[in-house]
Amino acid sequence: MLNFPNTSRSYDSGRRCIRFWGHDGALEISFFMDEAALVQIAIGTPNGETALLESFDLNRERILVAARKVYGRRRQGSYELASTDF
Repeated sequence: MLNFPNTSRSYDSGRRCIRFWGHDGALEISFFMDEAALVQIAIGTPNGETALLESFDLNRERILVAARKVYGRRRQGSYELASTDF
């Protein structure tokens, strides 16, 4: 079962995404949320690392629901959340 006990997240400027992690038992699962997807679910989010991370935090529950759905559809080493996942 996928859980998110670690609330850490970071902005990856090279990939223009927010990185966060979940755990399925002993496995650590990497997730990448596309910057465009975050802006879509939080309309009006200004550009910039701080604003994007704050928006992620404000929308965390919705994001984690989407991450669980994406993880449940296919099992792989890392997952990207896109606008179509919301």
